[in-house]
Amino acid sequence: MPLVVPGLSSTGDKTSDWMNKLVGKKMGDTSNETTFARNDLPKEHRVVKEGDMTTMDHKPDRLNIHTGSDGTVTKVTHG
Repeated sequence: MPLVVPGLSSTGDKTSDWMNKLVGKKMGDTSNETTFARNDLPKEHRVVKEGDMTTMDHKPDRLNIHTGSDGTVTKVTHG
């Protein structure tokens, strides 16, 4: 079983890398311990708020950022 260290991903899995960077943070003007800036995200991304409807089109390179009702990132997926 591989060693898992929070904040580090040795697998090269882009979804895990983004999860480590974004989960628990909110979108802001700059990136720091509690926020991330939209301009730091890949071009292909969308923010999905709790309760939002989404299209079912599959784009493997699109980063989907799922947030709770308060805007805090709860999970990250690609597709």
